[in-house]
Amino acid sequence: MNFGFSEEQEELRKMVKRFLDEKSPETEVRRLMATVEGYDPAVWDQMANELALQGLGIPEVYGGQGYGPVELYVVFEEMGAALFCAPYFSTVALAANAVLFVGTDDDKAAYLPGIASGETIATVALTDDAGEWDLHATSTTAHASGDGWVLSGVRNYVTDGNTASVIFVPAVTAKGLSLFAVRGDAAGVSREALPTMDQTRKQSRIVFDNAPAALVGVDGGALDGLEATMQVAAAALAAEQVGGAQRVLNNSVDYAKNRVQFGRPIGSFQAIKHKCADMLLDVESAKSAAYYAAWAAQERNDELPIAASLAKSFCSEAYFHCAAENIQIHGGIGFTWEHHAHLYFKRAKSSELFLGDPAYHRELLAQRLGI
Repeated sequence: MNFGFSEEQEELRKMVKRFLDEKSPETEVRRLMATVEGYDPAVWDQMANELALQGLGIPEVYGGQGYGPVELYVVFEEMGAALFCAPYFSTVALAANAVLFVGTDDDKAAYLPGIASGETIATVALTDDAGEWDLHATSTTAHASGDGWVLSGVRNYVTDGNTASVIFVPAVTAKGLSLFAVRGDAAGVSREALPTMDQTRKQSRIVFDNAPAALVGVDGGALDGLEATMQVAAAALAAEQVGGAQRVLNNSVDYAKNRVQFGRPIGSFQAIKHKCADMLLDVESAKSAAYYAAWAAQERNDELPIAASLAKSFCSEAYFHCAAENIQIHGGIGFTWEHHAHLYFKRAKSSELFLGDPAYHRELLAQRLGI
């Protein structure tokens, strides 16, 4: 097991970082989070056509680059550091993996090329109004109608639900849990943007009222594939959290070196030293957990369910702690709307809850370990 990155992966990191430094400075993050769409279509197209980021983890036969989760997690780590505003996580970590793990070859040929080219923005509607991440609690239903299917129910807290052109929806049929694709503009689909604490990641409540849907995969056979999708996505989110935690640590250290109080840099005070040391321990430990999950996702072995929950629970708490300490180190200015510290704090909190909070994943971890 080698957690070191190859030269090619490090070059990918540098390329993505240069791109995000140019396209996702704080001023642009603030501009985009205030828009309805929450992303820049021109930047989205550039990502697809020049950097091929949307298709990075999609097999070449479906128009992608054929790389694995490790390369994708390098990208997510850098996007987390930059608070990048775009429907990348919902489209790549959720929707593309759902099609790969649940869909037939025909389904993959139908949906993956559009995702890889950037033409399709997609998401997976995983929770209902209760906000439970347990797939067994899915309340949405579907039944056959003529040559197709119709779907009814409510999905809530759907990431990028208002901008998605295709919404993949888990629903219960007579045969069990299945996955369906619904056009965002289809009849019977009503989408409502939700007010969120973290404005950099848009969420929606979607009502399906006998909406026409296309079955993805086999009727009643979606559970295992959707569970794998959530595990891989949780590991990807952990990588994103690591990127954010590293960035707030860097910001804290830089500020502590330059902020002078009582004639000396505040970084020389013991209390500040302890905070920075604790943050460093959190970040390095989070990296170990996230990289372990990335390796397990790459290998698709039996350790993935354990590694994913371990990474998501630990990285969630590490990121939130670092984001909170970043505000404390910056003092009064860190609490103001004009300072970037609160943007990371809000992203840390929303990411902590997204795909299940630490308590939920610790419970999953205990069940999987038989404790």
